[in-house]
Amino acid sequence: MSVRRLHPEQPDSFAFTAENQALCEREIAKYPQGRQASAVIAMLWIGQVQEGWVTKPMIELVASTLGMPFIRVLEVATFYTMFNLHPVGEHLVQVCTTTPCWLRGSDDVVAACKKHIAAEPQTISADGKFSWMEVECLGACVNAPMLQIGKDFYEDLDGPKTEALLEAFRRGERPTPGPQNGRRSSEPVDGLTSLTGVPPYSDAGAAGQAGESDVQKPSGAAS
Repeated sequence: MSVRRLHPEQPDSFAFTAENQALCEREIAKYPQGRQASAVIAMLWIGQVQEGWVTKPMIELVASTLGMPFIRVLEVATFYTMFNLHPVGEHLVQVCTTTPCWLRGSDDVVAACKKHIAAEPQTISADGKFSWMEVECLGACVNAPMLQIGKDFYEDLDGPKTEALLEAFRRGERPTPGPQNGRRSSEPVDGLTSLTGVPPYSDAGAAGQAGESDVQKPSGAAS
């Protein structure tokens, strides 16, 4: 099992912006008196959205705000892999390399990240635009291989498509999330193969059922 530790280089201080402080107070208010520690994950997430990663000063502020020991907040931050413990680039690229994506060519996606971002994961690119990392299943196995950039998912990738995607982000563009091969959602690549007939409750389907009430029933049959 890998050990997650805070980055050795830490900023001197941390403070929530006024807007994010209000968000934190709203999260804390959701819980009854004495249960404010339940807001720890929400506060760490708000801090990460603001800074890009979770820092020691951030953990200290969250701990003091919620009346928790520093070690308890540190345990949360190091346990959940959604929290970045290292600085990240402007765009964090998370590449799924679990079995379905690997079988569909995630090695080519990783190669594109090594070429256009950095040779090693969790390394910020020279221009500060990107950092990348390998992650476990992102939940789009039907559209493998895929990756996540920020909050968006990009699916049905290969090496060239990944390179084009990264180049677009580097130009300041935001490509449309979802499949990158033209298909819609998770439909079959070659088109629909089932449920291609007339829906039973469409007008055409209803026409086929017309006259059912006129069918002759055997003598004595219940109406």
